[in-house]
Amino acid sequence: MSIINFVKMTGAGNDFILVDNRAGVLGGDPAPIARRLTDRRRSVGADGLILLEKSRNADADIRMRIFNPDGSEAQMCGNGVRCLAKFSVDNRITKNPLRVETLAGVIGAEVKGGVVRAKMSDPKGLRLGLGLEINGKRLDLHFVNTGVPHAVMLTDSLGELDAFGLGRAIRRHPFFAPQGANADFVGIRHDNSLELRTYERGVEDETLACGTGATAAAIVAAALKGFESPVLVTPKSGEPLKVYFSREGEAFVDVYLEGPVEKSFEGRVRL
Repeated sequence: MSIINFVKMTGAGNDFILVDNRAGVLGGDPAPIARRLTDRRRSVGADGLILLEKSRNADADIRMRIFNPDGSEAQMCGNGVRCLAKFSVDNRITKNPLRVETLAGVIGAEVKGGVVRAKMSDPKGLRLGLGLEINGKRLDLHFVNTGVPHAVMLTDSLGELDAFGLGRAIRRHPFFAPQGANADFVGIRHDNSLELRTYERGVEDETLACGTGATAAAIVAAALKGFESPVLVTPKSGEPLKVYFSREGEAFVDVYLEGPVEKSFEGRVRL
């Protein structure tokens, strides 16, 4: 058995266990380690396990691998990459700004004290007005991939909504098979801002924040309601995120996610 050092980081309420794995300290398959360490009742607990690794891409400074609590590897995580960026800069592992290799492409990030701004991959696959039957009711959903797939629903009853039950049903709807989709529930404000609740696949629960979900919500609000950049998105944690973007016809480009990041604590765990 080995002892692994880790840092617990949080980005707007999204929390992660971060391990510097450049020397391959974990070894083997990270999936069972992720399932064990992210368990909130029996271990450290988190929304995901992030590994900082050497980049295999000449255009990037470091590589991020992120594993969900169910052991699946995610392509991208907006708040996760922001946490990784701050850890890397604070510990002088990389310069600032920096570029991070992910399965969704190379993500640029800049650390400004306790605020980190990340350039997201351009949204793709935007589809508005999907009428899907969920739990016996026809719902008006919208879809966009902001690094990972998101189904977005606008609602006037965000506080009373069953985000877990409805989110789970949307996440596993056959329309989004085989990979499924994250489910975002969005309350529209009249000051170019949104409230957001997200059910995340892989976590299989509602989380306090979701960076790619905030981005998806902002893009849908811009497409449907004419929201302008930047859109202020307040997730369940109450810690606001800002989403910046430009439009080229019907396409959204130059998308940035900005918000708070902090280190919660450091620790050691025996594997």
